[in-house]
Amino acid sequence: MSLFENTISKILKSPFFDNKPPVWLDIGASGEIFEKWKLIADKSICIAFDADERDFSCAADDASGYKKLYKFNRIVTPTPRKECPFYLTNSPYCSSTLLPDTEKLSSWMFAPLFEIERTINLESTTINDCLQNVNLNYIDWYKVDSQGIDLDLFLSIPDAIRKNVLAADFEPGIMDAYIGENKLAGLLQFLDKDNFWISSFDVKGTQRLDPKYSLYRNILHESPCWAGITSIKEYASVSEVRSRLLLIVFSLIENQWGHALQICESSLELDSQFKIIHTEIFAIINEQEASRNKSGKL
Repeated sequence: MSLFENTISKILKSPFFDNKPPVWLDIGASGEIFEKWKLIADKSICIAFDADERDFSCAADDASGYKKLYKFNRIVTPTPRKECPFYLTNSPYCSSTLLPDTEKLSSWMFAPLFEIERTINLESTTINDCLQNVNLNYIDWYKVDSQGIDLDLFLSIPDAIRKNVLAADFEPGIMDAYIGENKLAGLLQFLDKDNFWISSFDVKGTQRLDPKYSLYRNILHESPCWAGITSIKEYASVSEVRSRLLLIVFSLIENQWGHALQICESSLELDSQFKIIHTEIFAIINEQEASRNKSGKL
């Protein structure tokens, strides 16, 4: 086990996590463990949503790679509703509860991916209903890819739970793909107001080109269309020892060593283990720097 893995493992063995393990919420789950969660999945509980046409189920899976995995096969909506229209598009990755904006999409190379094959009605649920179903009242890391309603879903979480979320992944649109969708500008304003900072920002896109001219796509510049964002809570807005320990873990996973060190230095009076973790983080940094220098000499 590397110093990095050992430090994270030691933090999560703290008594603060004995009766309150990390909880992930994954909307639009692909069926695989989210890459950033793999290192600590076996110590965590995951609530995963992936809409399909099967009957609703809530299955607790103890052999998933997580400490426990709850899987919900229902559409997640911001407000309770019995049924929700779901637009199945040519690409399953573009299917949504929102109607594709055909007029705005027509100027973009990937417009055919959003063409509707058929519309179905699915039973829906809310995040809060599912949390109550599995008897959990907190979320530590929120991850969503809902094709247009990422922020609405986040805001639907009861305030007492949402204000304690420590990390959140979103995929907001930049151009107009769906009618009434949440877009990047609104999300950034919210995150700033709610004491989150942006740890990573991965912009993705395609060519602004009518699909009938697809022959020329390789000579054109790709324009930003959506982004993958990881945000982390500002440590100054968090006072509980458990939350600060978990913020350190999330910062290490995100390769945000500076933030992890800041948390330790501001928490020395809260618990003695922050001083130990601070020393170990410096050891990790020095180990990585030595490895980098060695590779450079070779």
